[in-house]
Amino acid sequence: MKKPIRPLELVKLMRPKHYIKNFLILVSITFDRNLFNPAVLGQVMLGFAAFCLLTSAVYVVNDIRDVESDRQHEVKRNRPIASGAVPIPAAWALAGGLLAAALAIQLAAFGNRGGSFLLMAAYFAANLGYSLGLKHVPFLDIVLLVLGFVLRVLYGAAIVGSVTSAWVYLTVFALSFYLGLGKRRNELKKTRDSGGSTRRVLQYYSYEFLDKFMYLCLTLAVTFYALWSADGEITAKYGTDKLIWTVPLVIIILMKYSADIESDSFGDPVDVVMHDKVLLGLSALLGLAVVALIYLPGL
Repeated sequence: MKKPIRPLELVKLMRPKHYIKNFLILVSITFDRNLFNPAVLGQVMLGFAAFCLLTSAVYVVNDIRDVESDRQHEVKRNRPIASGAVPIPAAWALAGGLLAAALAIQLAAFGNRGGSFLLMAAYFAANLGYSLGLKHVPFLDIVLLVLGFVLRVLYGAAIVGSVTSAWVYLTVFALSFYLGLGKRRNELKKTRDSGGSTRRVLQYYSYEFLDKFMYLCLTLAVTFYALWSADGEITAKYGTDKLIWTVPLVIIILMKYSADIESDSFGDPVDVVMHDKVLLGLSALLGLAVVALIYLPGL
């Protein structure tokens, strides 16, 4: 008699904690002063829901593809498919259902408004390629990780026709490279310490290379954000020159994040953020400060 699948295991397979990355979809409307516009926010939340379903489908497919290597990993072996809690046929059915639901919301709510359907398709294709083997191609593996972050911002802008500053995109690019390089660096560090690896692409990297470019991208991210906060067009748009005072807080947040991944961590951004209450608190404070300055210019 087959053991029934526990619903909690299906939820774990969908990795809902990673939905935090999908809040990048709100970046554009935030800077376009539409965050508290019910009609616009409602549209973006529909897009957020569609993207959450899509990202879960991608994670399920990835776990199916990686089941054998995950079983050799000290942490990933506890994932639902690798542990045997969810059979592969059931996982395929879940992935198909999630993808169908994501497409249904997208097509019903937006169609291809602003190219949003193409952006969603590009995200799925990039991640499917990643799962099918592009993750083993040096440099391209990191580029695809970065692309996932940037496409979220572009998608959020496309579904409501928002315009986002070039400085914001440059900041997202640089910060995404920092996160991606940091993830690979810490995976390599863990591999070096344990003497084994389940990610083949790591053989093409050195710790020193990843560390050097990781902190180069961190420097660029802070620089781009600072230039955005001091840009004359931005200060005129929001009617305040006080955004520059959020730059020190950005630096402190990134210092705290860097300190976290310098410890015993695999460098996964979501795990790092979710397990550090101080980092979460500082990030919330930054968000509140930026929103207050943008929406309440008299401060």
